[in-house]
Amino acid sequence: MSALDPDIAGLLAQELPAADFRRIVETFEDDIGRLTGELEQAGAAGRLDEYRRVAHGLAGAAGAVGATLLERTARLAMDPRSTLPPQQMVPMIRAQARAALEELAALLRRVGKV
Repeated sequence: MSALDPDIAGLLAQELPAADFRRIVETFEDDIGRLTGELEQAGAAGRLDEYRRVAHGLAGAAGAVGATLLERTARLAMDPRSTLPPQQMVPMIRAQARAALEELAALLRRVGKV
């Protein structure tokens, strides 16, 4: 399964000027790095309200670029009914974030916007 929804990410890549798309990808990369760090810290410290708030931010960032798998997992992390603890969720989110970033980088190369 692809980490990106080709309809969303592909449309962004095709419709936006190269500099704008590149800036979106770079901003996403910065946001994901910061948010996954905050998610890990909040989860490890047992600050579940903060953990869910950060997961909400991750879901929004992921949805904006079409990283649907990451978005769904972040939404699961922010759901207070979820039975998966942060110690299980954070590694999954980190792996999905890496996959989304790799696919976005490949998309940048494919459309010649690197």
